[in-house]
Amino acid sequence: MLEEPPLLTIARNQRRPDPAQVAAFQNVPTSFVVDAMFGTGALSNRIRPLGESRDLLSVAAGPALTVGCGAGDILALLAALDSLQDGDIVLAAFDGFQGCAAAGDRVCGMLRNSGAAGFVTDGPVRDYAGIVGIGLPCWATGLTPASPFTNGPGSVGLPIQIGGRQVETGDMIVADHDGVVVVPYARIDDVIAKLETVKKLETALDAEIADGLRIPPSTLDLLASDKVRYI
Repeated sequence: MLEEPPLLTIARNQRRPDPAQVAAFQNVPTSFVVDAMFGTGALSNRIRPLGESRDLLSVAAGPALTVGCGAGDILALLAALDSLQDGDIVLAAFDGFQGCAAAGDRVCGMLRNSGAAGFVTDGPVRDYAGIVGIGLPCWATGLTPASPFTNGPGSVGLPIQIGGRQVETGDMIVADHDGVVVVPYARIDDVIAKLETVKKLETALDAEIADGLRIPPSTLDLLASDKVRYI
């Protein structure tokens, strides 16, 4: 007979990007980060900011702390409070389960008190008014009053699957009104370097549009080329 799994599996000595790397992603739009990764990195758009009209609840950037909860269970999320470092964004994989909440206002309050900069899950949450009052930026699939269990098994600090992507502790998370983007740990410096180019291009294009730009020159060149057939 197979042994029962441990209730919790927790990775020690979890890596984190350094403070300068984290600072480079503050107040950077998620769209810029995706462009710097050639169109990749975004989690499923089912994961939306809670309280979308509230800036406080819709902007965050920091290292990922990964939590594998499993469907309908938050034991690992509670255990993750002991592993949190200031500025972490907690990503709780709920296996996409929609039958009960992946967190409520009390859990979000403890996350905030433990130093979390944000919370992301592929399940719904509950206690909307309480979470708004706490002020922890939160991304989830929606709302439900149904409560979860705390039976396990679960994991803290191990790779998880969430929103269509694998995420590891120490990856950079950038989240805003548009959604959530993951920058793999090994690509952080490369993406930071490319962000400068993206920012310059976006600033230049914004200025051209403000001056009345109607059609990009590259599009006009294409329309005048032999790659377009007019009938």
